[in-house]
Amino acid sequence: MAQPAYSDKHTFLNVIVDGMQNLKAKKITVLDLTDLHSRCTDFFVICQADSGVQVSSIAQSVLKEMREQLDEAPVQKEGVNNAEWVLLDYGSVIVHVFQSETRSHYDIEGLWADANIHEIEDIY
Repeated sequence: MAQPAYSDKHTFLNVIVDGMQNLKAKKITVLDLTDLHSRCTDFFVICQADSGVQVSSIAQSVLKEMREQLDEAPVQKEGVNNAEWVLLDYGSVIVHVFQSETRSHYDIEGLWADANIHEIEDIY
């Protein structure tokens, strides 16, 4: 699994969360998968928005903050065109920005219920 270029994963996660909060993302959740044996990454950071426009804006905010603060770019981006579910793959951290109904449908937190789940309080 790819690792950030620096050792502080908390900084990495905080920059992602800040990028989400800048555009009023809702129900931000961090899933820590590091203790699970069969995992595809170390962390998921998940949030939701009420519209495709807001999903796109939140994803762009995360991309901007990661680039400006940490000089990091995702390995892969998915869903940017339809903005129902945007995935930003940073190797050891995968960011999911959902429209509310899509998040409920896919229930990633339920699929990875064995993870350590940390809910971030909405700030607005």
